[in-house]
Amino acid sequence: MMNYDVIIIGAGPGGIFSAFELMRMKPELKVAVFEAGHALDKRHCPIDGEKIKTCIGCRSCSIMSGFGGAGAFSDGKYNITNDFGGTLYEYIGKTKALELMHYVDEINMRYGGKGTRLYSTAGTKFKKLCIQHNLHLLNASVRHLGTDVNYVVLENLYADLRNKVDFFFDTPVEHVTAIEGGYGVHLKDKTYTCKDCVISVGRIGSKWMERVCNELQIPTKSNRVDIGVRVELPAEVFSHLTDELYESKIVYRTEKYGDLVRTFCMNPKGAVVNENTNGIITVNGHSYEDPARQTENTNFALLVAKHFSEPFKDSNGYGESIARLSNMLGGGVIVQRFGDLIRGRRSNNDRMKDSFLTPTLNATPGDLSLVLPKRILDGIIEMIYALDKVAPGTANDDTLLYGVEVKFYNMEVAVSDKLESRYKGLYIIGDGSGITHSLSHASASGVHVARAIAEG
Repeated sequence: MMNYDVIIIGAGPGGIFSAFELMRMKPELKVAVFEAGHALDKRHCPIDGEKIKTCIGCRSCSIMSGFGGAGAFSDGKYNITNDFGGTLYEYIGKTKALELMHYVDEINMRYGGKGTRLYSTAGTKFKKLCIQHNLHLLNASVRHLGTDVNYVVLENLYADLRNKVDFFFDTPVEHVTAIEGGYGVHLKDKTYTCKDCVISVGRIGSKWMERVCNELQIPTKSNRVDIGVRVELPAEVFSHLTDELYESKIVYRTEKYGDLVRTFCMNPKGAVVNENTNGIITVNGHSYEDPARQTENTNFALLVAKHFSEPFKDSNGYGESIARLSNMLGGGVIVQRFGDLIRGRRSNNDRMKDSFLTPTLNATPGDLSLVLPKRILDGIIEMIYALDKVAPGTANDDTLLYGVEVKFYNMEVAVSDKLESRYKGLYIIGDGSGITHSLSHASASGVHVARAIAEG
């Protein structure tokens, strides 16, 4: 056994900022971080678009796990808002949550993000334009680092932390147990102990988190799952919005069912990418700060949230079944032209070649109506026509829809205002807690817990 004052499980944004703040406040503490994935410089996805075009199921997905978590190769968007990105404010208060997100932004600027732009919806004319068409633009300040600058920030944070904190990469934790005076963190062949334990395993750790909560009898409740598509279109269509706001979170209530459909993760001049969650291939998007790495397209997700109660509670299982169907039909991600979708025909290679839009992801042409439930697909089509009123060209025939995009949220774990579980000294933070759903909220939760531990 090796003893630590604090063990952090997971080196995503929550774990990184926990370690950072602990070292800032109490550098004498002995802290370890255990991460199932690779060190940052070892994180390389084998998909090159030429020799390897689809996911090969690596034992540790370099896109989803490793130092930096799933956010390492995201487009580095830090949304400073309580309007979306999680419910951290319900635990620590709105003022405190925003204060912590701004603090995280300051750290990111110090560690390589200086010079990147902070966008804001404050005073924008687009809020009125959206309301006039039954669309609702959510309030936010958005720091866009870009995938490239985000990586630099993570490199600099790791360079600062690696001599102060013990990092264990490619080291999955199997179990966590409550022992006298603290916790046992059990690997396959070793056990480490600590007084305080911070669990920050992200979305990729959802099944592991569920098992740990069952073993420790920590109460949880079912969360939602977001299901939809990723839209790709010429960057000019949304340029009037993205030039001013960069990220525009727009919500629409459908006329047919009254469901809420929202835009998510907008990537101006970005690229559509594969994502592997527990062996299921879904779709996501990236963008870069460096103009040399930008594309001529903009992409964003359109998502419909689904909540379940009695008798069915497995929201993630529902999302997984839809994603697996897409994988079965398309061998991975399916892509369809909007014009083909509304005409009830599948896209094929010939129709894709005739398109005026060049896709940024090599996906299988197909028919999303064979994958997505009718209610969800109807809502997405309604939303596209609604967006066409504020961004004419959205509903063009050549607009591409990639499916499926699924955002799996961990079940929400019962924690206190310190994000502490029913066990004293056992904290559960970040997206793995089901409370945060974004880089900024997850990072802020890490700072919050570190201060609670440091202040004793």
